Amino acid sequence: MKSSGVIADLALWGPDNGRNAPSLLDARAYCRDLATSHYENFSVASWLLPRSLRQPMYDVYAFCRWADDLGDETGDRSRSTELLAWWKEELERCFNGEASHPVFVALRETINDYALPPQPFRDLISAFEQDQRIHEYDTFEQLRDYCRRSADPVGRIVLTLFRSNSPQNIAWSDSICTGLQLANFWQDVARDKDKGRIYLPREDRLKFGYGDDDFLARKTTPAFLELMKFEVDRARGFLLEGEPLTRAVAGRLRIDLQLFLAGGLRILEEIERVGYRVWETRPVVSKAAKVQLLLQTLNPFRHPTVRRPVG
Repeated sequence: MKSSGVIADLALWGPDNGRNAPSLLDARAYCRDLATSHYENFSVASWLLPRSLRQPMYDVYAFCRWADDLGDETGDRSRSTELLAWWKEELERCFNGEASHPVFVALRETINDYALPPQPFRDLISAFEQDQRIHEYDTFEQLRDYCRRSADPVGRIVLTLFRSNSPQNIAWSDSICTGLQLANFWQDVARDKDKGRIYLPREDRLKFGYGDDDFLARKTTPAFLELMKFEVDRARGFLLEGEPLTRAVAGRLRIDLQLFLAGGLRILEEIERVGYRVWETRPVVSKAAKVQLLLQTLNPFRHPTVRRPVG
């Protein structure tokens, strides 16, 4: 059972398909194909996972991919809202022991095997639903609440799969996940603006004297550069606050976490390298740099450099 992509697969597995539920074997193959064939970043992550956890991670990833694409890729917010409501209903059916969509046929087994709770999955859908209604944030606390539901649940699910979901580990994970999402927001200020989304909180923009007219005109002013420096430092603070998690866990999970943490910090360094001028240049981590981070992470005698702010 090959996946051709979420939106294309709506014709096969959407709310009106009327198809019989696939077998567990076919459902797992569908999730594995979706995770490894279409989204290249998952290939490295899955290679680092213990073999026993690869399929569960494929199942979780497939759920997230469907929810994300239903929210972002239809080109119609009303249609996305309808599809996300359907996806939420399918999630509740799954937790009640019923499933017909291949993602939920596979995910149901993972939920049962690892006692995954429903709330992180519900939170993720609620964040994608919010994307259809809210396109700008007035305060950082509003943005943080969004991150709590759009980013933090993924870390919580992964910790549960690794049976490492202590309250302290969850708190550290939440900090890393929010830091990573903030880093992506600051990397993609211009791209998000093209999509009609503004993640730079209005209270922060006004605090630094960067008005709405300047933002809409995409002006790089001294105020904007100071604003971006502030936001980059804030994101780095979240990442570093969660750094102890990389020492609290062991094995493959530690390697994965070190890699994600180093990658997030590297994005922030790239933003700094371009002088915070993200309107003109999208900061990117090159493939060579990604390979370097991976090799550093896998080297037991050397860890990726974690640069802490001075002062």
